[in-house]
Amino acid sequence: MPPPTATVPAVLLRPAAAPGGAGTRADATTPGGPAPEALCLPSPDWLKHLLAVSGPAADLAAFQATAAGPGIIPWRQAAADLAEGWFNRIVAVPVPRTISVAGAHTLADRLRDAVEAWAVADTHAALDLHALIPVPADLLARGPDDPTVIAWLWAHWGTTWPLRHVTRRSDPPAGQGGERLVFRFHAADWSPWPALCAIRDHWPVLRFALQPEYEMPSATEPAPGPTRQHRTTKPASQA
Repeated sequence: MPPPTATVPAVLLRPAAAPGGAGTRADATTPGGPAPEALCLPSPDWLKHLLAVSGPAADLAAFQATAAGPGIIPWRQAAADLAEGWFNRIVAVPVPRTISVAGAHTLADRLRDAVEAWAVADTHAALDLHALIPVPADLLARGPDDPTVIAWLWAHWGTTWPLRHVTRRSDPPAGQGGERLVFRFHAADWSPWPALCAIRDHWPVLRFALQPEYEMPSATEPAPGPTRQHRTTKPASQA
């Protein structure tokens, strides 16, 4: 991992794992090499980050307007297909299970309703990766479980979930001209270095400095075990 206050460089960085993470990440830009396996945990580690963006006021305002969005990936799966998939997963649990077939239908329908309500909610994020580096339309139709989608997110974002808990404030940069925006957010499992590299290339006038804020386990908390496993797919729901 580069120093916490390092500016994103011209080449894709190869960060080491965060404390308690899943290992060393492969370089997604290795020419001619095999596509790296996306590292995404069954239950993501949400890592805190601080991103400072500085530069001329007009360019910062344009970046701020472009970066804002709902903070979700607008998957184009039909709600009925989602409900059917959840039902099939529930009833696939070997008997004896704690839910009946009728109960599984009811639960799947309720999950479908919750997703529909969530999709139309008035959500907003000051730093939305999909607004800055959109997921291609053909991948949106595949849904979040598709291996091709996960590979694309890993290669282009460096994390396979949207950012969460995004906040923004304006700060005058110490001893510098122009202005500065400071974003705080949580990213799943890894820092979004590939996304930052692409964003920097698109906004060459601005300066980007990303600072991961890792929290070491306290003396009273057990350290994560060495046999921790990663997965190559994630649940359909990102709630």
